[in-house]
Amino acid sequence: MENWREISEDIVDSLLEDGSDPEVLYEVEHHFVCDDFKRLELAALEAFKFGYDVEDPAELELEEGGKVWGFDIVVEAELNVDVIMEDVDKLSVLAKEMNVEYDGWGTYFQE
Repeated sequence: MENWREISEDIVDSLLEDGSDPEVLYEVEHHFVCDDFKRLELAALEAFKFGYDVEDPAELELEEGGKVWGFDIVVEAELNVDVIMEDVDKLSVLAKEMNVEYDGWGTYFQE
């Protein structure tokens, strides 16, 4: 996707409009997927080398019935588009270089 900034702005705006606390740190989960476990594993290893907290890969079932492999990178960050986009930019480049898909990010509402 080319419009990660727009998507990130929408996510942050929605959370803030719903009353999520702008003053706390959020656990931001960046998602990666690939149909080739070896490529995904190499991407996870590379992200770990960059200092990211990488969760174990897991097999995921697609809505259409197929399966892919995925893992998340968890980062503590302010609920700020510019701060989150620093990681999005780095991680989407990493995904492209490793021939896996960066599948966006998410976080949870904080009261």
